[in-house]
Amino acid sequence: MRIVIAEDQALLRAGLVRLLRDAGHDVVAEAADAPDLLRKVRGHRPDIVITDVRMPPDNTDDGLRAAREIRRLHPGTGVIVLSQYVMERAAVDLIGDDASGVGYLLKDRVADFDAFIDAINRVADGGSAMDPDVISRMLGRRSTDMLDRLTPREREVLGLMAEGRSNRGIAQALVVTDDAVEKHVKNLLRKLDITGAPTDHRRVLAVLTFLGRAQASEPR
Repeated sequence: MRIVIAEDQALLRAGLVRLLRDAGHDVVAEAADAPDLLRKVRGHRPDIVITDVRMPPDNTDDGLRAAREIRRLHPGTGVIVLSQYVMERAAVDLIGDDASGVGYLLKDRVADFDAFIDAINRVADGGSAMDPDVISRMLGRRSTDMLDRLTPREREVLGLMAEGRSNRGIAQALVVTDDAVEKHVKNLLRKLDITGAPTDHRRVLAVLTFLGRAQASEPR
């Protein structure tokens, strides 16, 4: 894949570049601030952008805002945002109303390089990759809406779907059969009133339903 990396910490950026190149990917450009990231994406049209949330020039959420702009201007480019801390609202804002081709991960996930590469591959294929800690935080918050229709196991399955896992990946994580996962997915889609669309699209709608409900119940 052709990748643009945006990270203002030079050592971390160099480490990411080396890891990705060792894995066979083509890092076509690097950026140390948000405006340069946008320029590099316009010039190189990469398959994937990997960016930090907090970057110059303002050192606030410049990287996140640039990521949203990239998603708007270049919908065919996958975007993965790395964050130092769990920022649920940032993850929801990044995804917006389209959970395809986007990822939100904690920087600690880079240490598990196989999982990190798997997340990149999922996003490049049009899927999503949400950090498990973000999902756990959202699932741990009690809601009073449609999510309460789900059994504890169905909520687990939905959380793993939100991470971007396939049915096979969910089955491996929960140590159950593929058939059991398929049954849970069908049940939760029915309970969330998500019907009448292709399976892949319904899974995305379920994830968006989950994220939207979690955001709505987030303390302000």
